[in-house]
Amino acid sequence: MKPRKVLVVAAHPDDEVLGCGGAIARHASNGDEVHVLILAEGLTSRDIIRNRDKHTEGLDVLAQAARKANGILGVKNLDLHDFPDNRMDSLDLLDVVKVVESFVARFQPDVVYTHHAGDLNIDHRIIHEAVVTACRPLPKQCVRTLLLFEVVSSTEWQVSGSTTSFIPNCFVDITKTLDLKMEALEAYDSEMKAWPHPRSREAIIHLARWRGCTVGLEAAEAFILGRQVVR
Repeated sequence: MKPRKVLVVAAHPDDEVLGCGGAIARHASNGDEVHVLILAEGLTSRDIIRNRDKHTEGLDVLAQAARKANGILGVKNLDLHDFPDNRMDSLDLLDVVKVVESFVARFQPDVVYTHHAGDLNIDHRIIHEAVVTACRPLPKQCVRTLLLFEVVSSTEWQVSGSTTSFIPNCFVDITKTLDLKMEALEAYDSEMKAWPHPRSREAIIHLARWRGCTVGLEAAEAFILGRQVVR
């Protein structure tokens, strides 16, 4: 089978590993070319008023963690942008769409992974809208498969009835790559929490095992298939 080009578009550093780290490692091990685009800086939401200069050192550490994590997974190219953390609703959506469009045009991916529309985190929802817009099915659109992932401590924290629920209909076997996903998350040690927080090591392993056993696998990541074009 011809190697595929894969683009993962995530809001914050660690979302890409939480959402589809096992699938990324599987793609890479199969010889696919994986590119990751992370759009928000992931730190300054802790300020009442955004002050990026205050967090220069912390942002550098987070960027280093992202590079290490993606290197573990076998990502060919990682791009980190500087949109404001948890404030992406303050931007014109078109500005975000244009960035995603530029990456789609540059890398010509067959497969795109991104956030589910119903996440509690506002940045996740903005990224979802931007990616769906950038990957709209125009003639000669390169993207044939669009997959939407879940992110612990966002997807499951949304309350019932507020928006679209995450009901997966596509599963990727990560039995052989779960260890790599967990190793990559260790690079994001500052973002991880203690059990029983959903962003704990134990919870993430439990989720992979649960998603797996629901479809007869040892471990899996679950997705909503947004679009599949067969040619």
